[in-house]
This record gives sequence, structure tokens and C-alpha cells, in this order.
Amino acid sequence: MEPLTTTYPLKYSVTKARVIVVFLSVFLCTTILCLLQLRFFKPKIKDFYSFEVKDSRGRNISLEKYRGKATLVVNVASYCQNTDKNYIALQELHREFGPSHFTVLAFPCNQFGESEPSSSQEIESFAKGNYGVTFPVFHKIKILGSEADPAFKFLIDSSKREPRWNFWKYLVSPEGKVVKFWRPEEPVQSIKPEVAALIRQIIMKKREDL
Repeated sequence: MEPLTTTYPLKYSVTKARVIVVFLSVFLCTTILCLLQLRFFKPKIKDFYSFEVKDSRGRNISLEKYRGKATLVVNVASYCQNTDKNYIALQELHREFGPSHFTVLAFPCNQFGESEPSSSQEIESFAKGNYGVTFPVFHKIKILGSEADPAFKFLIDSSKREPRWNFWKYLVSPEGKVVKFWRPEEPVQSIKPEVAALIRQIIMKKREDL
């Protein structure tokens, strides 16, 4: 009598091979999908103009409206030793170069010497009434710590320079990138050449696009 033979091990091997093939196929497909997602669905890199802020009355304002301009972003305060000279110089700068291609954007902050204790609307009235400012004065924000405003945090992260006092200034390009920064003790006059250079680029680009 011939000995009995069994095919179970063979069947088991075939089944195991099929499982491995299916697993590898799923793994390969998943990997390809992940690579495609990284290639075609990259998260949009933010620039300064991609953020929203609040105006002095607490209404949401998109900074997108300033895209295409050179902007000088400043953390301001009403009761500081630098208040008078900075507000006067900033308004002169805004009047000389704005508003078509340039604007100053003022963000009140009370984190330095508690020199901006008033409400946002009171701050705006103070700036307009005492210095005749015509540039935007936004809602009072925090620029340091975990509650820092995202738009201002972008400026700090991009420049690698965190304000240490009131009236730090960040020059932002028409594309929303930080170009340069100035400390409060540096004269606003030193900013003019940088602003003028950006404005020339804006005007030349507009001519090329015609």
C-alpha cells in the first residue's frame, strides 16, 4: 500500500505567499499615495499678508489688502520715551512714500513697561489727535509669549529678532517677506533708502506688466 501524502503544507505555503503579496502591494500603494500627496498637496507657506488681524474696533481685517505694497510694521505705545519722535517720523515717512506703494502698519502693545494701557479705540484717537497719523492703527495685541499675535510672530520668526521695547520696525516686501528690521533707537531716516528701493522695484514691475 502506498503511503498517504498530504497537501496541507503546500496549501499553507501558497496562502502565506498570497498574504505577503497583498501586504506588500498595500504597502507599496500607500507609499506611492503619500509621496504624491507630498508632491502635489504641499501646505501653503504663509507670508505676512496671508494673516488676519483686527482693527481698532475689533473687526477682522485681512492683510491681503496690503499685498503689492512695501509695509513698515511697528509695535507702538502711547506713553513711552520714544513715542513723540517715532510717531512724528513715521507719519512723515508715510506721507512721503504712501499710500499707493507704501504704508506704515501700527500694532499697539502693552508688554513693554506697560506703556500702552488704553483701549484700542483710545489709542487710535490718541495717535490721530496728537500726531495726525493717517496710517492704520490696529487692535492692541501681544507680541511675546504663548498669546503672541500670529502675524507678528511671523515677523519675529522670519527675522530671528524679537522686540525688546516699543517701536521695533520690520520692513515687509510686496510679497510678504521680511526684508529688514530696525531697533527703536535707530533713526527713521535710516529706513528711507530701503523703502525707496522697494518702491522702485514695485514701480518697475508694474511697468513691465503693462
